[in-house]
Amino acid sequence: MASIANLRLCIFSAGLRKLNFPQTFKDVSHLQRQTLLQTQLCSLKTSAAVLAEPKGKTSFKRTKPHLNIGTIGHVDHGKTTLTAAITKVLSEAGGAKFHKYDEIDKAPEEKKRGITINAAHVEYETSNRHYAHTDCPGHADYIKNMITGTAQMEGAILVVAATDGQMPQTREHLLLAKQIGVDKIVVFINKADAVDDEVLELVELEMREVLAEFGFDGENTPIIIGSALQALEGKEGKIGIDCVHELLGAVDEWIPLPVRDLDKEYMMPIEASYTIQGRGTVVSGRVERGKIKKNEEVELVGHGRKIKTVVTGLEMFHKMLEEGQAGDQMGALLRNVKRDDTKRGMVMCKPGSLDLHNHVEAQVYILGKDEGGRHKPFTSNFSPQMYSYTWDVAAKIQLIGGKEMVMPGEDATLNLQLLKPMVCEQGQRFTLRDGKITLGTGVITKVLPNIEEEDGK
Repeated sequence: MASIANLRLCIFSAGLRKLNFPQTFKDVSHLQRQTLLQTQLCSLKTSAAVLAEPKGKTSFKRTKPHLNIGTIGHVDHGKTTLTAAITKVLSEAGGAKFHKYDEIDKAPEEKKRGITINAAHVEYETSNRHYAHTDCPGHADYIKNMITGTAQMEGAILVVAATDGQMPQTREHLLLAKQIGVDKIVVFINKADAVDDEVLELVELEMREVLAEFGFDGENTPIIIGSALQALEGKEGKIGIDCVHELLGAVDEWIPLPVRDLDKEYMMPIEASYTIQGRGTVVSGRVERGKIKKNEEVELVGHGRKIKTVVTGLEMFHKMLEEGQAGDQMGALLRNVKRDDTKRGMVMCKPGSLDLHNHVEAQVYILGKDEGGRHKPFTSNFSPQMYSYTWDVAAKIQLIGGKEMVMPGEDATLNLQLLKPMVCEQGQRFTLRDGKITLGTGVITKVLPNIEEEDGK
């Protein structure tokens, strides 16, 4: 059985930085999917309005280094409360706009159940950096949406309730963060006002052991103790407002700034889109590489389609953007593109720079049983769901090199035939899931000639 250390060695030795997962999920009811889609579209309305009526709006100024960060952890451990508390404390110094708890948990079902379903985005600034902060769902039913949130992160704040300690989603989120290349995290032990000092010490010791188990620096990782609720309520003291300042100071110092691919050709995976009547369609996502400016020609590629258009406006966090750069979480207004022409999973890129493929060779690590993977081996013709950037499609596996089966915990070189042609490149990271189980993660090592399906199939 392979260890977590082997997982790190096998999957991350490629030195590649990012893997994106989609937000949609097919293992919930039709009503739930409709609710999630409506929430996702509603979150774009303000951005769309800004793009449609830019007159008098402020522009985004790049005065500090930018980093994508977020809160991860088990359901009800206080991730959204901490996110709200951060904006509250920083807003008093002009470093953020205060977002109330119910402004972050926006969906009707979120409010009803008191949990986060969709990953939500807010911005804030410390004295050293500008942050785009993603508040990730912690409920097991919405793990795919949490994957989407972590896939946008370059660092993370792991929230752990002192009343519970580590829980199932605590471990799953740590594994997912490590899989997508998050190497540094800061731990926030929440609800410190509900337990005594001895319990707090035990939880800290436990978390250092868990961090080490998942390949993080358990000995040196900053662990901050406090109460997000007390900070949100404006209470002074070490576990109140002071703990938020201590947390953000640790984030500034411990989590490094990533190296941006600014000189490469522009590319942004599309997460969502929204139509502005009489203006065009807004597409949003995180820029993977390169730069983009207003009035530049772009191409939308994916789901078997290619569409050329022109960017007529850029926006980030409700502010007009002069230039979109790698790492930006932004929206782009497109000319003469209908909402039905766009689809989550497409990419916006420099015209002619990317193509559609349905056949690749890949190096994959298959998670062991103890890592949350399958209990049984699989053979050729097995068809899990393949996730990369913001797309997911079914992919049929063909084992190569005379291998007859792949056991949990093994490395494997295999061919993948995608049900639909999507953007695939050498070095692209992806994950394979079988139902609710993460089968494995890997990297595309070679793009193979497309396989033409026979008529009638």
